[in-house]
Amino acid sequence: MKVAGFTFIRNAVKNDYPVVEAITSILPICDEFVVALGNSEDETEQLILEINSPKIRIIHTVWDESLRDGGEVFAVETDKAFQAISPNVDWCFYIQGDECVHEKYLPVVKRAMDENLGKKEVEGLLFKYLHFYGSYDYYGHSRRWYRREIRVLRNNKAIHAYRDAQGFRWDDRKINVKLIDAYIYHYGWVKPPSGLKNKLRNFNKFYHDDAWIEENVPETFEFDYKNADRLIPFTGTHPAVMAKRIAATNWKLDVDFKKLKDKMTIRRRALQKIEDLTGWRISEYRNYKLLK
Repeated sequence: MKVAGFTFIRNAVKNDYPVVEAITSILPICDEFVVALGNSEDETEQLILEINSPKIRIIHTVWDESLRDGGEVFAVETDKAFQAISPNVDWCFYIQGDECVHEKYLPVVKRAMDENLGKKEVEGLLFKYLHFYGSYDYYGHSRRWYRREIRVLRNNKAIHAYRDAQGFRWDDRKINVKLIDAYIYHYGWVKPPSGLKNKLRNFNKFYHDDAWIEENVPETFEFDYKNADRLIPFTGTHPAVMAKRIAATNWKLDVDFKKLKDKMTIRRRALQKIEDLTGWRISEYRNYKLLK
C-alpha cells in the first residue's frame, strides 16, 4: 500500500500559516508528498525546502486571481496537487496549510487505510474536527463549525475538490466514505485580533469583489471574536509538531463567554442541546455519503 500526502499553499509566512507543521504531521505515513506552491511573495518555498525530506515534491503554480466566487481558486489549486500524485499510489491524504493531525491518530489512519484498501465501495475516509479559536486553549463547537470532512481519498483522478476545497466529489456525486476515529486539528482561527483581521481581509479576496471587502471588512475593521458562537476549553494535548509555535504564543484570548452564549437564538440553543445529548446534528450539511 502506498500513500501520498498533498496540499496547496501560497504566502504562508505573510499569512502565518503553520504549513510546515501541517506537512510534517502526516509525513511519517506518506511515501510521497506533493505541494502545489503558488506564486508567493515571501519565503514559503524556503520553509518547505527546509523540511528536507526526499518524500516532498514541489510543483510551482500560479493562482488565477480572477476566480473570486466562493473560494474556487482553492479547489483549482488543490486539484493541481492531487493530479500530480504518482499513479501507483493507493490512498491520498489531503491536509490544508492550517491543519494538523496529532501523532496519536496516525496508526488509526494507517489501519483504516489497510482495512479498507480492498473495499472498493469505500472511496474516502472521513475525519472528525477540532476547530481551535482565538487561542490554543479553546475550540469552537456549535452548528457554525463543520464537524467532519474527507481527508483521505482513493487515487482516482475523477475525484476533484468541491467548491472551496473543503471537501471532494467524484464527478458530480458525493463520495462514499467511512468515518474513522481520528481528528483534524484546525488552527486557522488561532491568531491575535490583528492577525484575524488580516486573515479575513486576505481570505475574502478569494470569495468576494473589492467593493464587498471594503464594505464588510475595511481597513478600519476590528476583529472581536464574537462570531465564535460557543467555545469549549481544550484539555487534551496538541500535536508534537505544534509545540514550538504554541510556546511562542504572546497573546491572551479576550472574550466574554456569557455574551457568546447570549447571542445564540432559542432555536440554536435547542438544536445544540439535542446534539449534545444525542450526537445528532439536525439538518447537518454533508458533502459525502456515509457508509455503515
